Amino acid sequence: MDTKKNVLEKMSSQELEKYINPNSKFVPQAVQYAYEILQSRGRKFTDEESALIASRTAVLGKKQEITIHPNHTKASNIMYVCGALGIAGFIWAYDPFNSGLSIFVGIATLTFIFGIGYLIGKGNEVAKYVLIVTFILGLFGFSSILKNLFVNPVLGIISIVQTILQIWVIILLVRIPKNSVS
Repeated sequence: MDTKKNVLEKMSSQELEKYINPNSKFVPQAVQYAYEILQSRGRKFTDEESALIASRTAVLGKKQEITIHPNHTKASNIMYVCGALGIAGFIWAYDPFNSGLSIFVGIATLTFIFGIGYLIGKGNEVAKYVLIVTFILGLFGFSSILKNLFVNPVLGIISIVQTILQIWVIILLVRIPKNSVS
């Protein structure tokens, strides 16, 4: 959100005082502009008030500096597609899910996929490493995916497509520069 200084300059000093109030919810840029305008109009601030305003604009400004690399967004969306394919596979193969444990494992797996997608979308670096480790562990079961391809071709294709998409996600995440998330 961009604050225009000329809009604030048209306000009265009383209205600008609301901006620098410690309980105000205005963006840091607006608080800083209001402070500068009030100073230019002759308002004298104590050292405590100046320090409080400076700390508010610094702390609040840091919260807004977080930028998410476009690859995080792409990778997150691909993980959501993996989760949607998992739901499709879950519906397609409803026969093996006849016990509570198998249903729980299926739902837990889908929750994990969507959760990793969510964390990646927020720019979480740890999610990248969790995905890589679980992907490597999942490669041990790739032979069962190939066997499943012959027994139930639809599920086998869904599993292979999920694997390819997850490789794509890992490539996208690895290609993100180290300093992209503040």
